[in-house]
Amino acid sequence: MTNDKGQLFKGIALFTPAGDLIYCIDPNKQNRWHLNLCTGLQEILGLSEPPHFLVPCYTATMDRWLDSRSGQVRISAEAYAPVLRYQTLLNAVFETDDLVWQAAPWPEELCDPMVLATYRDQFPQLWEEHDLVVRFENSVLHPSFQPELFSPLPKLPEAQGYVLRLFVSGHNTTTERILQTLYQLLEQSLYQPYTLKVIDVFKHPEQAEADQISATPTLVKVWPRPVRRIVGEIEDVNRILWLLVSPNSS
Repeated sequence: MTNDKGQLFKGIALFTPAGDLIYCIDPNKQNRWHLNLCTGLQEILGLSEPPHFLVPCYTATMDRWLDSRSGQVRISAEAYAPVLRYQTLLNAVFETDDLVWQAAPWPEELCDPMVLATYRDQFPQLWEEHDLVVRFENSVLHPSFQPELFSPLPKLPEAQGYVLRLFVSGHNTTTERILQTLYQLLEQSLYQPYTLKVIDVFKHPEQAEADQISATPTLVKVWPRPVRRIVGEIEDVNRILWLLVSPNSS
């Protein structure tokens, strides 16, 4: 393999539970491609919202980089357990011959099969086979929101992302207003994959008990650690930003 810089790129693949694939090849090695691929799946399959919960469990990432000491191109490739079986397909789309992909560390907080299965009713298309293999280009991305109104948050390691739970008491105008604020803030300020799960304490009291929810609305940041929460005043942008970035508060 030569050290031609034209061969240096980052490849990101996102699978559905049924095995469809959307991927990108990015020579500029940008950081938001997981979000872009989720948006791409939303547009292609007609989903109600981007399926951020697929990240990182159904992703694979390859990096072709130049070793400055040897002058040789190196390749690192990782895939999460549910998609390791697709190595032949990954090697075909990224043109990496018979490269052996490594198993990415398994984040139990993000990839619990029972938790992932709860999204099946909301996103049934993801569990249906469409024989889909799509290369996603940045030019086809259609942002859902206006230019940024909030300052970007610090970036986390790409494989982590955020897991948030919003506990509410029924579906009403207050819930809708809170969700609108949260989605807009997360999309415009959180440059990382995230999952926001809305839990009605009337329908799922066991989940509320497990998370020690005493009042609603309550927003809980499950990941990254430490776990942190806001009770009430969920529409306060500054408090939400504090919840996401403050490392030492609880």
